[in-house]
Amino acid sequence: MSEIVMPRLSDSMEEGTIIRWLKQAGEQVARGDELVEIETDKATMTYESDIAGVLEILAQEGDTLPVGSPIANLGDGAAADGGAGGDGPVSTTDAAAAPVADAPAVPTAAPGAIESPATARPAADVPPPAAPVAAPAAAAPLAGERVKASPVARRIARERGVDLAVLRGSGPGGRIVKADVESAGASPAPAAPTAAPAPAPAVASTTAPVITGEAGTGKGEVATTELTRTQSLIARRMAESRATVPTFTLRATIDMSACVALRAGLKASGAPVVPSFNDLVVKACAIALAEHPKANGAYKDARFEHYSRVNVGVAVAADGTLVVPTVFDADRKGLAQIASETRALAERVRSGEITPPELSGGTFTVSNLGMFGVRSFEAVINPPQAAILAVGALEPRPVVRENAVVIADQMDVELACDHRILYGAEAAEFLARIRQILEAPLALAL
Repeated sequence: MSEIVMPRLSDSMEEGTIIRWLKQAGEQVARGDELVEIETDKATMTYESDIAGVLEILAQEGDTLPVGSPIANLGDGAAADGGAGGDGPVSTTDAAAAPVADAPAVPTAAPGAIESPATARPAADVPPPAAPVAAPAAAAPLAGERVKASPVARRIARERGVDLAVLRGSGPGGRIVKADVESAGASPAPAAPTAAPAPAPAVASTTAPVITGEAGTGKGEVATTELTRTQSLIARRMAESRATVPTFTLRATIDMSACVALRAGLKASGAPVVPSFNDLVVKACAIALAEHPKANGAYKDARFEHYSRVNVGVAVAADGTLVVPTVFDADRKGLAQIASETRALAERVRSGEITPPELSGGTFTVSNLGMFGVRSFEAVINPPQAAILAVGALEPRPVVRENAVVIADQMDVELACDHRILYGAEAAEFLARIRQILEAPLALAL
């Protein structure tokens, strides 16, 4: 019997939450089958089985477990036929395991999985794997075929009682995405014998805030909402940042007139991809980071870390949380490529299809609230990064030039720095370089 443990799905993941088992207990699992949906500190991911066998579930839906904790066992059909594989340690947890049926030989060895010795119990009377899931006869996909849907779409469908089998997906390859489920929930679904309104009470218990308190109190009734895994992680990391990082902030106003002219010229030329002003800021930061290694580093465990790659994270707000996807090697990419990547990443964040690798590896962060009319703000450093740039609104303002008042496009920025690695003068030089590039943006096109 092989043991499946909570996988590490991101570089900062310490624990994960079981959102949904995609296979039933006692069901035959083939190598490569989608096994379970796990919510990490970055996103909700579908974990695929590396081995075959009969599933015994140890961790229930909703359980939060540290990385490496057992979440399931796969029966001897996979472990006994693994051949010369088996890099993992030997399992000692088969004393209380349920009997399993024989499975076909699959010559695989699961990385990170734990195999048991050849003293597994004999097969028991478990029915052969005829139908993996009891799919409804009406509006169902082909027999044995699982509905293709994103993890977020599956969660919303489960909460709202929407049958995914009757939906038509608008995503790539017909995949059902969040918008498909929401539109189905907003309008009555086609009549189907399997779409019963019974799950409705469960929706209220999982999505509606819990009302507590007495009507006569000064605050009235109190609605409490449980934090998601991502929200909990953000709360903990931001509190740790404020409590442990000695932060100082530098402020500057950048004349963006040349950038406005550059972007207008790109629009007029019919360029297939026109970068946003935030894309210009990302590229300017990437150039300056390559020239100032300390700003592209970190203070970690009483050491300085300097990174050879310049990976700029771009903060994106979505579904009541904040996610920071990464533009890798931003200093080596052109404006058009950065613009295409940032748009694609933001869309994947909002659709819930972003993956942990796309949220990892950042060496610096840009956070922009200018689109909300915010002129300036102080961002919280994302540890262990050395700094974060907060970008405010770009707006026309009166300025003095050659003893005359003129109107120019101005933008305020604030650079929050970790004083343990970035000192005042070094941070000022770094910010001045960003300002210099944006005020003479010819370097952005090189």
